[in-house]
Order: sequence, then structure tokens, then C-alpha cells
Amino acid sequence: VQLVESGGGRVQAGGSLRLSCATSGRTWDMYALGWFRQAPGKEREFVASISGSDATIYYQDSVKGRFTISRDNARRAVNLQMSSLTPEDTAVYYCAARDGPVARTAKSAYQYWGQGTQVTVSS
Repeated sequence: VQLVESGGGRVQAGGSLRLSCATSGRTWDMYALGWFRQAPGKEREFVASISGSDATIYYQDSVKGRFTISRDNARRAVNLQMSSLTPEDTAVYYCAARDGPVARTAKSAYQYWGQGTQVTVSS
């Protein structure tokens, strides 16, 4: 599975950004997808994940109500719509895929990773 993120950038607090991750290489609905982020000096942390069937979605508590993960079946992509951004959301955001359709929140459950895209939120 190959993953390529896009859509990062700089935005002011309160603004919105949409990240997208194009995928290739496997049967589309046979793997779950997730977004993680890593801020400077911190561990990579879970943000959101979605199952192969779209039936199950998980969010980190701090992004609930602000971020929305979705799968674009036509484009074989996974999106992360982010709104009401705060400086605490500043990080490199990574797209991830795991073998199997069941969504997980642990980064160890994901075998495939994108290169990351920077999101910077200024106050």
C-alpha cells in the first residue's frame, strides 16, 4: 500500500484545513485507514481512524466535534476535514493504513505510512 498526503499548510487559529491521502496497491475496502500526528518533541499520536466499510470511526477526544474523517471511494482516498483549529493542533500529520478492515487507534496496528504533511496553526 502506498500513501501520499496533501493539503497541509499554515492557518490562523479558528480556521480550517482539509487533508487528503491518496492510496494505491490494495483492494480498497480490505484495509482500515487512520490519521496520526506528531508535534515537535512529542510522540506520534492517534487522531482518527475509519474502517474498511466506513461503519466504524474513532476520534481522539481532543478533536471530536472539530475533525471529520471520511473515505472517498471514487478517488481511493481518505480525507481529514479539520475546523476550529488551535495552535495545539500544529504537527506533522501522517496517513496510515493497516492490513484488515477493522479500525484501530494504536499506531502499532498500522503497517503502512505516508511521508507526512505539515500543519501549522498560528495564534
